[in-house]
Amino acid sequence: MGIENIGIESRNLDLWYGSTQALKDVSISIEKNKVTALIGPSGCGKSTFIRCINRMNDLIKGCRITGKVLFEGKDVYEKDVDVVVLRKKIGMVFQKPNPFPMSIYDNIAYGPRIHGMKAKRELDEVVEDSLKAAALWDEVGDILNKPALDLSGGQQQRLSIARTLAVKPEVILFDEPCSALDPISTARIEDLINELKHDYTIIIVTHNMQQAARVSDYTAYFLLGEMIEFGKTKQIFERPVEKSTENYITGRFG
Repeated sequence: MGIENIGIESRNLDLWYGSTQALKDVSISIEKNKVTALIGPSGCGKSTFIRCINRMNDLIKGCRITGKVLFEGKDVYEKDVDVVVLRKKIGMVFQKPNPFPMSIYDNIAYGPRIHGMKAKRELDEVVEDSLKAAALWDEVGDILNKPALDLSGGQQQRLSIARTLAVKPEVILFDEPCSALDPISTARIEDLINELKHDYTIIIVTHNMQQAARVSDYTAYFLLGEMIEFGKTKQIFERPVEKSTENYITGRFG
């Protein structure tokens, strides 16, 4: 993987919540325009790791980080980094759909407005483009003024993705985006992730091994805050190097 292909890189990343160490010496290079899945049992550091990338852990009291997280070659923890700009470039989709209590249109327009877009024609275009990119336009294009909370769970999650896309990020972090969804909605989100990777670097935390195998190009296995193994998904699932990776994937553990 050439350096120009690296989207995100962590070097010797450690994280503590108070006196509890949640990440231990995590070093990984994540390729641009690929899907990287993070797998491992609950509480192993997967979500903690992706929240380091866009500094969501800054919001947690007593959180302390050492090491580096590089994006565009720069450590995101340097003092001169504007966290608002960072989170615009590195978007996040959470486990549960979290639409704002406002119309579908205003959910999508919210981010662009915050970042200074005022012209209605521009906003209309962003709303339409984002909903199309999130495979939702055909379902909601004629009801944009309806409350977003009236949508189904699967639609709400695609709306959350559209809202993330509206501010034109470069990286999208998905934190178990399908865990609250039915199989049909899950399949739609997975199809969407496969489409989005052509334009974005994607990292997905998932408990669903089959999902990781279906959607990702690379897979990292985490255990007790350490990254045990990282490689191409096919290799990790078919020929894991570490015994604990094999035990987890085959269901003997976790």
